[in-house]
Amino acid sequence: MARKVVWSYEATDDLDALAEYIAKDSSFYAAAFTQQILDTSHSLNEFSDRGRIVPELGNPNVRELLIREYRLIYRIEKLRVVILALAHGARDLKRLWEKENRS
Repeated sequence: MARKVVWSYEATDDLDALAEYIAKDSSFYAAAFTQQILDTSHSLNEFSDRGRIVPELGNPNVRELLIREYRLIYRIEKLRVVILALAHGARDLKRLWEKENRS
């Protein structure tokens, strides 16, 4: 069953911040990586179960895909997939979740 893919406000901010950071060195690579992330997120409409369960959260409906060194974290709902965060793999996800009050 196809689900609608939507980005949370926080995840959109994460993507924008990453694009701005990369663009300081190369606007070309910033655009290319941003497009790769968006393409990966859009593919979740059909294949949302393919990501692994986020170990720190332990919720079977919250999963992640690795895109280079970044974690695309999303929640599977009945009719949609909600992108929750885009976080560097070295970040402490539990601390991020608590600090920014994400759910």
